[in-house]
Amino acid sequence: MAISPMSRRLSLMLGLSVLALSPVLAPVAHAAKPSPAAAPAPVASLVSQVDIPYEEFTLKNGLRVIVHTDRKAPVVAVSVWYHVGSRFEPAGKTGFAHLFEHLMFYGSENADGPFFGRLEDIGATDWNGTTWFDRTNYFETVPTGALDRALFLESDRMGHLLGAVTQTKLDTQRGVVQNEKRMGENEPYGLVEYAQLDAMLPEGHPYRHSTIGSMADLNAASLADVQSWFKTHYGPNNAVLVLAGDIDVATAKAKVEKWFGNIAAGPAPKDVDATVPTLGQDVEKVMHDNVAATRLYRNWIVPGVNSDELQQLDLAMTVFGGLGSSRLDNVLVRDEKVAVGVKASIQPFEKLSIAEITVDVKPGADPVAVGKRLDALLADYLAKGPSADEVLRAATTQAAGTISGLEKVGGFSGKAVTLAEGAVYSNDPAKYKKDLAVYASATPQSVSAAARKWLGRPVLRLTVAPGERSAADNALAGNATAENAKTGGAGHKPAFFRNPDAAAPKAATPPAPTKIAEPPIEPVKDLDFPDIEHATLKNGIKVALAHRSTVPTVRVSVAFDAGNAADDRAKLGTAGLTAALLDEGTTTRSSVQIAEEQERLGASISAGNSMDRTNVGLFALKPNLDASLGLLADVIRNPAFAPAEVERLRGQVLTRIKAEKTEPMAIAQRMLPPLLYGQAHPYGIPFTGSGTESGVKAVTRADLTAFHDAWLRPDNATIFVAGDTTLAELLPLLEKRFGDWKAPKVAKGVKTFRMDRMMRPAKIVLIDKPQSPQSLILAGLLTNKAGTDNPVTLSTANEVLGGSTTSRLTMDLRETKGWAYGAGTALPGVKETIPLLVYAPVQTDKTGESIIAARQDIKDYLTTKGTTEAERNQTINGQILSLPGSFETSSDLLSAMMRNALIGRPDDYYETLPKTYRAMTAADMDKAAREAINPDRLIWVVVGDVKLVKPQLDAVGLPVEMGTLAD
Repeated sequence: MAISPMSRRLSLMLGLSVLALSPVLAPVAHAAKPSPAAAPAPVASLVSQVDIPYEEFTLKNGLRVIVHTDRKAPVVAVSVWYHVGSRFEPAGKTGFAHLFEHLMFYGSENADGPFFGRLEDIGATDWNGTTWFDRTNYFETVPTGALDRALFLESDRMGHLLGAVTQTKLDTQRGVVQNEKRMGENEPYGLVEYAQLDAMLPEGHPYRHSTIGSMADLNAASLADVQSWFKTHYGPNNAVLVLAGDIDVATAKAKVEKWFGNIAAGPAPKDVDATVPTLGQDVEKVMHDNVAATRLYRNWIVPGVNSDELQQLDLAMTVFGGLGSSRLDNVLVRDEKVAVGVKASIQPFEKLSIAEITVDVKPGADPVAVGKRLDALLADYLAKGPSADEVLRAATTQAAGTISGLEKVGGFSGKAVTLAEGAVYSNDPAKYKKDLAVYASATPQSVSAAARKWLGRPVLRLTVAPGERSAADNALAGNATAENAKTGGAGHKPAFFRNPDAAAPKAATPPAPTKIAEPPIEPVKDLDFPDIEHATLKNGIKVALAHRSTVPTVRVSVAFDAGNAADDRAKLGTAGLTAALLDEGTTTRSSVQIAEEQERLGASISAGNSMDRTNVGLFALKPNLDASLGLLADVIRNPAFAPAEVERLRGQVLTRIKAEKTEPMAIAQRMLPPLLYGQAHPYGIPFTGSGTESGVKAVTRADLTAFHDAWLRPDNATIFVAGDTTLAELLPLLEKRFGDWKAPKVAKGVKTFRMDRMMRPAKIVLIDKPQSPQSLILAGLLTNKAGTDNPVTLSTANEVLGGSTTSRLTMDLRETKGWAYGAGTALPGVKETIPLLVYAPVQTDKTGESIIAARQDIKDYLTTKGTTEAERNQTINGQILSLPGSFETSSDLLSAMMRNALIGRPDDYYETLPKTYRAMTAADMDKAAREAINPDRLIWVVVGDVKLVKPQLDAVGLPVEMGTLAD
């Protein structure tokens, strides 16, 4: 569980532009002729291609610096890892490492103010900060010309922080963190981690408390704690700095010495060791929660990342429940159909790890019987071990995932973080190579031995069943009092409520700020977007290719003009069910064969719907591209829609819909669209894409076949490709797989976009979710713009209103008031009429005030307090500077190509954007926003505890009605 202070965009909200049905659904086997075996590249050859050359040096103050050169783009990833996390927190200080991480984002002595605003100023991408049990890290990818600025910012908060930390900042971030805690706990299964740590680890064990901490300890955190924590843990001699990208070691030495060399070393780091405990006997625990399906957990504490056995154990878990063709999938989901989802995995930490198996029981099945069956399957697996083919497929999958992640220099999985993690946890930046070598050389015997040793010990059997949460389970989360659970820092008054004559907490006086000039940004070249090559197959399918040879992988997306907007209005869910069934068996391959073939090839096929498109995607390793395309073509062209598979997938989608009705955001996503668009509009459907219960129940196999024939056909398709291939290499392969595909005789599908004339006045729709520790607010209105208008000025204005981390709405609700962990606005990227969405998960007792504040913020921006020149400059500069880092990977390129094609933009659109931005004025932004947005038309959906929320809404001044999700 990585605890993160913010993301560059509100990912939950921007997910609405995808609106995809992506169920974690498993295939079903059916009688089919065996397919010819593919000849995939050996795992050893794949692993041998994974290499991140680096050099390192250490400053006199102990800062360890690692440098990797990658000139593919004019960007540098900066990653700073401090070897401190929640494992290092003493009793009574739980959650403090994460709270301090938040404070590190709010200004230092020479760069006061929110750090993320400064990152946006310099065009940073892939930036964040996270805290886990063993480390705290900060990372960003910046244009090469902005590297000095990024290093200045990182060095200033490493060496010159304390003079900028105030009581007000501490109080504000305490509230933000507490709202982050509520947000996590408001989700289904949101209290499980607390119960797992409590049951598996002994009292006093450093991993026993969660990283987010308890409300009481967060309330008690003082300025004296801040001083002590910083001085103890944040010295350069407890940190690793990685620079990866458009940089060399000579340049790095000069820059790092300049910015970090004068920072004094801190105390010698002291490790907090932790044993790997074993339960004395099996532990059984039952919890209740507002969930759609009973979930069974099996957990063990196992060794940490430096154990020789962890990779073997990881492969064992992958074979048992991590592959698409895993033991659990094949038995519980496909054959016996008593589960709707399974998973087995390792959560790795430095000193120990957690092995976890989960089974989501199919509604109507007996959880006790399913649990016994799970335990019997595990016992049989431990007794007999995996097959050689299973180990091969698991190892290939692991290698392919690693190769894919290393296409980036930064972010959560790129080269910089890979080197940093190895250095911090294992004192070896190249630890990833040793791990991959273990995966490649693993045998059934080595995997089986590790599994028997560690999974044969006593187990935690945890069951989470539908029902009300208990007071005891809430107490495990550190929410012991109703007041702490309800209010933001009720036990810790803001400074202006304190008695001015009371003694202030004693804290060391920080040194006088050392004034350091903020370096300028060197010239940054505008984006050079790769040239797009075009071709047409002999049957008329258009092909677009972007070449990117950073890693030996290729991404393909066969895009159809369909999507959720093409769904059958009488049977909503047809489109989603069709996409979900594509890889569940063809006329020549069973679902098991499809899954196994992907795993041997290191390929991944996924099908899903956005609002306007149905996309069938492929990730392939270049050596295995031909065979992978053959599998992709079979899945697209020849789905079997076998009756048994249809029924199994129907049950899983129905369970998903029930689950959505327990998730705050999904509840709002289901409720709001019909209120905005009306029932007849193609977009007036649940934004989740799953459809309705009645619709999914009514879908027949004939409906699925008819949808496929009408929409998923060659005369409705475009093939987009990005990665390590050329048109000369690619076209013969595509012709072989798709060139002879002919359209069916039935008419191609047509979508009709037409607004009805019904008035939709502003109102509040309140949906009851008892026991919610937080209220989810989602509001919307329809703008007068369509995606095909390419409203770039409106989108830029939205950055100021609510689209960025320094936007009006975010700064008000999160930073000024401390009522929300995140808040903002979005303009989802649909092709037709675009909605403006307003999003804010807020503490329960501030629900009404939050709506009032948000309405006022929006009104002010659209009337008397429009875009300032400073906001215009910050937004425009950030947008331009971030472009080079926004298209670093083949996945980025593929998405951009598809987006351009969807709304009719030219191939060079992103190269022309800087000119468009530079010509844009603050007045232009205001005009675009005021013409497109009528704030008086906002319809508000609130998901929360009615008895606590409804009394607050009278002051808002809008009609309030109760909403229900009947279907």
